[in-house]
Order: sequence, then C-alpha cells, then structure tokens
Amino acid sequence: MTISLRTAVLVVALLNLGYFGIEFAVALNIRSVSLFADSVDFLEDTSVNLLIFFALAWSEKTRARIGMAMAAILLVPALAFLWSLWGKLADPVPPEPFALSVTGLGALVINTGCAVLLARFRSHGGSLTKAAFLSARNDAIANMAIIAAGLLTAYLWRSIWPDVIVGLGIAAMNLDAAREVWEAAHEEHEAQP
Repeated sequence: MTISLRTAVLVVALLNLGYFGIEFAVALNIRSVSLFADSVDFLEDTSVNLLIFFALAWSEKTRARIGMAMAAILLVPALAFLWSLWGKLADPVPPEPFALSVTGLGALVINTGCAVLLARFRSHGGSLTKAAFLSARNDAIANMAIIAAGLLTAYLWRSIWPDVIVGLGIAAMNLDAAREVWEAAHEEHEAQP
C-alpha cells in the first residue's frame, strides 16, 4: 500500500508531537541541554509537517513563500538551545547518562521512521517537503550523537561537555537546514510568474 504525501506528513507530525512530550519531560527532569534542544526540534517538526499538510492544497507561489517562512521556523531549536545552555553553564551538573541515552534511542527510532517515510517524497512538493525530510534526517543524526553523549558521560567523561557539544551540533544542523530550505524556497519563488 502506498500512502500520499499528505498522509505521510500528517503521520510524521503526530509522531513528532507525541515524542516531543516524552523528550521534553525527560530533558527537564535530567537537565539535559541536548535533549531540550531536540525536544523543541520535535515540536518544530510537528509545526513544519502540519503546515505542509495544509500547504499542499495551496498554489506553488504561496508554498514558496511559506517555505521561506519555514526557514525561520527551523531556527527555533537553535535559539532554544542557547537559552538552555545559559542555564546549564550557570549550574554545571551533567545529565543522568542512562536516561539521556535511552531517550535519545527512542528519538532515533521515531526520527528514522519519519525520515524513511518522507524519503520517497523529498524531491516532490518543493522546499516544504525538503524541509520535512531534512529535519527528520538531521534529527536522526542528532539522536545518534545524544546516545553517544550519554555513553561518554557514563563511562569516560562525567561532565556537562558531551551534552553541550551535542547541543551545539544540533543547533548547527538546524542552521544549515534553514539555509538549504531558504535557498530552495527562494529559487521556487523566483521561478514563479
């Protein structure tokens, strides 16, 4: 059975919303900046995919404009990370490594599933669909780094720095995805009459 792009982005939005709640609660409980940034990213991915769900019925020119706005939305997790980093540096307690790794593993399962679901559509629907796919792919990569940070904190380096470094990496990936989506949306907008 093949599913439509609209169905795929709706399923991805619901999966992201569900795991946002889990990851956000754990992030607050263990005071992890990387999980906090990733949880905000799950909420941002929910917004992106819901917007795509509705935008697929709009004109190409309107979708291109929404794609440019989407680039700005992709910056939200980076800003959330900076806010949580400030708090972490003020009280430098490392997160609980087991909870960090297990929560990262759950996020990896969700994001890998979303990336696989969206992969066949990544070149359809323009910049919006590209944004959804890039978010899911980047998130899966970030989740592997979160798992590694938890293991590193548990076994080699009991410090805030593995968590902080992964958070910085998540912020950098979001900045790069925002740039790619902006460029694709700008090209689409310029191509419209």
